[in-house]
Amino acid sequence: MNNLKLQNKALQTTGPLCKEKGYISFVDLFIKLGYLELQDYEKWRRGQIPYLEKVINLNLKKISYLMKAVKANCEKGNLRASQTVYKSWGKGSKKTLRFSKSGTRNIEELYSTHFLMTKEKKQNPTIETTKQGEKFIDEAKQLAL
Repeated sequence: MNNLKLQNKALQTTGPLCKEKGYISFVDLFIKLGYLELQDYEKWRRGQIPYLEKVINLNLKKISYLMKAVKANCEKGNLRASQTVYKSWGKGSKKTLRFSKSGTRNIEELYSTHFLMTKEKKQNPTIETTKQGEKFIDEAKQLAL
């Protein structure tokens, strides 16, 4: 799948995801798109997988492209970026989980960013998320031209 098709697929998923959860996270997006299996995500959360990229069924270049495109569109859609700390599940000490093999700070921060609807959008989420989703799709179509 080329980058534009991947971007369109992702942007068509972000509107409904934001409507459903009130936010967009990359983990949820990869699961919804079918690039991350729920059982692999749960194993990672239990500390059985060293870093999440290992089980995302997409190459690193496409992961990076997809995340940057979604981030840019979330910013254009006035969603608020919020850092979320992912800790391991289960008994024992809770360890901070890694997303990438390298553990580079900016990559880890991007993976752990959730994009939240603002208060105005929460008051009427159906209309706002629909408009956001249409805006994302329109922008992706314009890039194709």
